[in-house]
Amino acid sequence: MIVVTGATGRLGRLAAENLLARGVAPADLAVAVRTPDRAAEFAARGVEVREGDYDRPETLPAAFAGADKLLLVSANAHDNALRIAQHKAAVDAAKQAGVGHVFYTSITEADTNPLALAQVHKATEALIRESGLPHTFLRNNWYFENYTAGLRDAVERGGLVDTAADGRIAAASIADFAEAAAVALLQDGQAGTVYELTGDTAWTFTELAAEVARQIGRDFTYTDLPAEELATVLAGAGLPQGLVDLLVDSGTHIRGGALAPVTSDLRTLLGRPTTTLAEAVAEALKD
Repeated sequence: MIVVTGATGRLGRLAAENLLARGVAPADLAVAVRTPDRAAEFAARGVEVREGDYDRPETLPAAFAGADKLLLVSANAHDNALRIAQHKAAVDAAKQAGVGHVFYTSITEADTNPLALAQVHKATEALIRESGLPHTFLRNNWYFENYTAGLRDAVERGGLVDTAADGRIAAASIADFAEAAAVALLQDGQAGTVYELTGDTAWTFTELAAEVARQIGRDFTYTDLPAEELATVLAGAGLPQGLVDLLVDSGTHIRGGALAPVTSDLRTLLGRPTTTLAEAVAEALKD
């Protein structure tokens, strides 16, 4: 039995769909979600839908029961302390439920990455190691969608702003990372494996803006701002303070190269090239 958490979210849903597409029988797959009604598409296909809410630890042991393999998709709260508490509840429940193997979606170079967000993943990896559970870490770089999801609005404004300067990002698509998770889950001998999952190339915001300009056929620019000014702009746009802090911290450390390393792990798992910058932009802009 494989159990996938977060299956109503972007990564978890695609990972579960990939498992089914790769021949996992619906009876051998369960999805653990905060709101089971939102996973009706899986129930209709014969997949067991279980309530599993990181904020309600009492739901988790039953959600993970019988799991030979558990894909533990990281929580998405903007508060680091809350996320670590959520992950601890999940790891404790996995141990209580006797899970055979935990696959955890982490971040690039979690043990040394200076991003504030990386501290959550570093702490969670430590919790998993300390649990004694067999484990595999899927250390994902940034999603293209972190930037392309809002690209249409940015095109209307004529450009992007950040504080990353010429720092590079070895991003890939959510679909790439989800497919890689499914491939890893279906392989044997994964205990102790750490995958550093990145796109095939790392790009800058200037290169992203140039690609957008090429595809839309008009000017589109990247403006680099001091961190304090970016924080003011984001807060003025109505973003919650926790997200503002996360974005400014991310841009600052991208500037320093925190997301620049490129590896072949993702391409190897996929058996194909990763999504390119041009493909990601085209997907975001298509009608």
